[in-house]
Amino acid sequence: MQLIAYVNGNFLPLDEATIHIEDRGFQFADGVYEVIACLGGNFLDLRPHLERLNHSCREIDIDLPCSIVDLEALVHQIYLKNQLDDAMIYIQVTRGRAPRSHVIDPSMQPSLILTLRALPEPSDEKVEHGATAITLRDFRWGRCDIKSIALLASVMGKQQAVSRGVDEAFWLDDEGHALEGCATNLFAVIDGQLITHPLDHHVLGGIMREMILRQAKASDMTVVERPWKLNEAGISECMMSSTTNALLPVCQIDGKAIGNGSPGPVAHQLRQLVLNELEALRNQ
Repeated sequence: MQLIAYVNGNFLPLDEATIHIEDRGFQFADGVYEVIACLGGNFLDLRPHLERLNHSCREIDIDLPCSIVDLEALVHQIYLKNQLDDAMIYIQVTRGRAPRSHVIDPSMQPSLILTLRALPEPSDEKVEHGATAITLRDFRWGRCDIKSIALLASVMGKQQAVSRGVDEAFWLDDEGHALEGCATNLFAVIDGQLITHPLDHHVLGGIMREMILRQAKASDMTVVERPWKLNEAGISECMMSSTTNALLPVCQIDGKAIGNGSPGPVAHQLRQLVLNELEALRNQ
């Protein structure tokens, strides 16, 4: 099946979807993006995704090429033009095309690209036995709250994880606090409380992260957003979240078992709550 993409006003087959070689997204990674899940034709928190995209654009002084309302309509159109039930829609906004120069030409028009693919799911083995990870000293840029297309550090971190036979790499700050993964948010259960790093310039406010915190609070779990370390006493569970994983337990980090080395009750409960919400969305 030939997928359909959207590039600067045109819907066209994915194999024909191109941007100019002087687009600043290609030359400088000068742009931002979003990834939105669609389940059976129903989008997961579409408006919050688009508002976060608008925030990222504002933070790097790019004007969103159209209104949020019009962009929402485009997302629906790209989904309908592709014959997939559960899908991921990628939106990328770059500063646009101009002769290569670090100085920004204020007259250039932003580029808007939408692509789509099938929504992947974690394997049953990962759900049953948990994921594994390593930690890396954070060498990313200092504005991780902006969803930049400049993902080289995350690519390098993920490749280190793959080369060591694990699923994810988690970034640690200079004090050893656990921040987030290359493509995930990170949580721990410490002394019975659900802990995650607060949102700042080092952590992206994940849409799935917000769903998990909302579900946890609705279930009367104690949720604390604070810096934390993997060597703190009382850690019994870790878990990670993303659009593609929903929520997965993480049972081994840097070769050491978390808790008893198996998925724990909080991860089981939260994953089921998230899956229930996603299934309700699919059946709307």
